[in-house]
Amino acid sequence: MSALLRAGATELAGLIASGEVSAREVTAAHLDQIAAVDDRVKAFLHVDGERALASADAVDAKRAAGEKLGPLAGVPLAMKDIFTMQGAPTTCGSRILEGWMPPYNSTITDKLLAADVIVLGKTNMDEFAMGSSTENSGYFATHNPWDNALIPGGSGGGSAAALAAFEAPLAIGTDTGGSIRQPASVTGTVGVKPTYGGTSRYGVVAMASSLDTPGPCARNVRDAALLHSVIGGWDPRDSTSINAPLPDLLGAVERADVAGMRIGVVTEFGGEGYQPGVEQRFSEALAVLEQLGAQIVEVSCPNFEYALAAYYLIMPSEVSSNLARFDAMRYGLRVGDDGVNSVEEVMNLTRGAGFGAEAKRRIIIGTYALSSGYYDAYYGSAQKVRTLIKRDFDAAFDKVDVLVSPTTPTTAFPIGERVDDPLAMYKADLCTIPSNLAGNCALSLPVGLSPDNGLPVGFQVMAPVLADDRLYRIGAALEAELNRNWGASLLDQFADSPAGAYLNVGSIR
Repeated sequence: MSALLRAGATELAGLIASGEVSAREVTAAHLDQIAAVDDRVKAFLHVDGERALASADAVDAKRAAGEKLGPLAGVPLAMKDIFTMQGAPTTCGSRILEGWMPPYNSTITDKLLAADVIVLGKTNMDEFAMGSSTENSGYFATHNPWDNALIPGGSGGGSAAALAAFEAPLAIGTDTGGSIRQPASVTGTVGVKPTYGGTSRYGVVAMASSLDTPGPCARNVRDAALLHSVIGGWDPRDSTSINAPLPDLLGAVERADVAGMRIGVVTEFGGEGYQPGVEQRFSEALAVLEQLGAQIVEVSCPNFEYALAAYYLIMPSEVSSNLARFDAMRYGLRVGDDGVNSVEEVMNLTRGAGFGAEAKRRIIIGTYALSSGYYDAYYGSAQKVRTLIKRDFDAAFDKVDVLVSPTTPTTAFPIGERVDDPLAMYKADLCTIPSNLAGNCALSLPVGLSPDNGLPVGFQVMAPVLADDRLYRIGAALEAELNRNWGASLLDQFADSPAGAYLNVGSIR
């Protein structure tokens, strides 16, 4: 495999800035990789090689002219297809938005372009971010690069799969109930859910507005911190954006010292339903942190056990409200507009054809939960549970600096295994949902392969609101020690293994 494909974003930015390699060479290498392997991985819904190469040429011209380059100049990135970008389709993985070309950029798109990032294309996702496997896409299922018969997680499985397949060194996603962290866990990559309001939602097609959180996806902790520092910060166009400076995320990576830190293990996350190999790798990672000088403390968060139930009332209720705008009248798909059908019939026909089964399921649940006579019993009660979960976090963070858990109870499961069992699918997000309900930040990083099946296991770190730097401090320390013990990163080991042999392509034009 080309060294340019294996290089991280920070390394690539340095090579391009110094002139050791051109942005065009880097971009072309990744486009070649996409062309070679994406027929099996299926990470991308849309690739615009011509635009990407033109952007790379512009970066090379800036460098040649001695102009100041952005912090990620020339670094390719895969964008989840929920962010608007002028000149590129935004479908949210749904047929109801097939071919829609937004007339504006999301704030995060603008920030990426200002940083001289090269956007390779849009990645596949569960429809409107509803799912944990990327099987609910209206177009096709994405496959896990570790084993193409397995799911890559969801809803942002396309972004995570693109990283694991070395199709891009960086990706961007959104996390509503674990949609960045869970795919990171099952693909051996790094994913971060920032503090809610710490990254702008402007131009991000809404699924559940009080939960949706854009965040960085990468192959290592430093690159995630660098991308987070580029996309984070206050946005006056987003009413939920926090008007506060970002913590020093890159400085936290440099510290990478956990000596004296109090790390709380959530006792409610483990036991029945958790894969033994996942728990084993989690315990081993705790031992590494203890060896590095951290104090490990057991912490009970009793209301976390109700998080899944509360989430699956709050989220569908907001989905029901947000997806009502897709009515075939203004943009997107329109079915049955033959001059005979009424407006209501056109709406019904379009929604029937355009929305998939999972989207319809959640719309119906949410509409019922918000209906007269049931609002207080369902939606109102779920919001009270949300408050209790936030109080559990507050009480825990009075005792410890961070909380930790497995990112997800199991490793990647076979495509199709849980399609007909929504509850089993929803349980993939057991450990991630509480942070979305409370609004605090969380990170997932790989801590090895499960002895059960040789698949990646994720380790989750949760920190208080606006303490995102703690995620990177602990994540960088644990990652560095694990890589030292392993002799190489987990993904490098995968690329060199027989299982990853099909990824060893990527010629340079």
